Amino acid sequence: MRRSYKFLLRPTSRQAAALAACLEDHRQLYNAALEHRRTAYRKAKVSVGYGDQSAELKEIRRADPDGQGRWSAGSQQQTLRRLDKAFKAFFARVTAGRTPGFPRFKGKGRFDTVEWPALKNGATWDSVPHETQTRVHLLGIGHVRVHRHRPVKGRVKTVSVKREGCRWYVVLSCDDVPAEPLPAAGAEVGIDLGVASLVTTSGGEHVVNPRHLAASAERLAAAQRDLARKQRGSRRRREAVARVAALHAQVRRQRLDGAHKAASALVRAYDVIVHEALKVANMTRSASGTIDAPGLNVAAKSGLNRSILDAGWGVFLTILAYKAESAGRELIAVNPAGTSRTCAECRHVAKENRLTQAAFRCTACGHAAHADVNAAINILRAGLALREAAEAA
Repeated sequence: MRRSYKFLLRPTSRQAAALAACLEDHRQLYNAALEHRRTAYRKAKVSVGYGDQSAELKEIRRADPDGQGRWSAGSQQQTLRRLDKAFKAFFARVTAGRTPGFPRFKGKGRFDTVEWPALKNGATWDSVPHETQTRVHLLGIGHVRVHRHRPVKGRVKTVSVKREGCRWYVVLSCDDVPAEPLPAAGAEVGIDLGVASLVTTSGGEHVVNPRHLAASAERLAAAQRDLARKQRGSRRRREAVARVAALHAQVRRQRLDGAHKAASALVRAYDVIVHEALKVANMTRSASGTIDAPGLNVAAKSGLNRSILDAGWGVFLTILAYKAESAGRELIAVNPAGTSRTCAECRHVAKENRLTQAAFRCTACGHAAHADVNAAINILRAGLALREAAEAA
């Protein structure tokens, strides 16, 4: 399996300055490569690819020894690959008929990661045994202390350095990470994701949705009002931006922590976990519409979108997937259509069955239950049917 490990870096002040300079030079390289592609096509209708730009790196490094020349050529190639990937995604969206979204220039706050492709190509992690590793060596920066809170397993393939607010992190992408199978639990479960409760199981258990963003809303609003009063380009504005970013980072860490705990509990307790195949991006799309065709109930839809994103369904499902794979559990995704309107007893489907957000009463047989529990039972039944069909085939 391939897994990533993220650790906090503890650089010295000199190393922090060097990390910031490394990030800035790679940002400038990205923007210059983007301008090169734009100009070549606009002036001569010539498409410039990664191979052409990578071949020019040697000359660029020679011409700027104190700038681009002081960093690893491998990391610069990864930055050019990042641009190439952005263009491939752009052309794929054009082909699919979606909103294209042409690659944009990166401002100082929009480029926060530098990646090294492999060991001994500007970044070295395994200079000492993994069990005692506390530093990572980065070319032009030095040996930076790492707060390694868990062991690294597998074979390190790439090393990335990421800035989040005032903090620096190292991200290790590893191949051949061994699985850690858990003993059989002898149980199966269907889960329904919601806003009132983050997870509701087919057995009637509810995992509370802590609503971290809503809990921090007042502090965030105060920090953003303070930011709006600051003059652009001033030191105080930069400090206000950092305070807002720190609050958002805290919410993100809280949401991740809750998702990890909820997913771990499910993986330990069940052999088969069935969930809805949700498309969160589509569900949280704006309802504002256009000038000619304005949307309906825009304020209510906006509030619902905010609640869905605050719950972090996408993050939770991603974490659940990799924990299930590592533990040897089976994860099944089913079509969510009709699961909240179908009676778990008689299978009668009607919009009127769902009385309120929490109440379900079948109009055909009179079965009453918590609406999310009823939906979770339907999800489990659909997942087991898919499993049986796959085994029969």
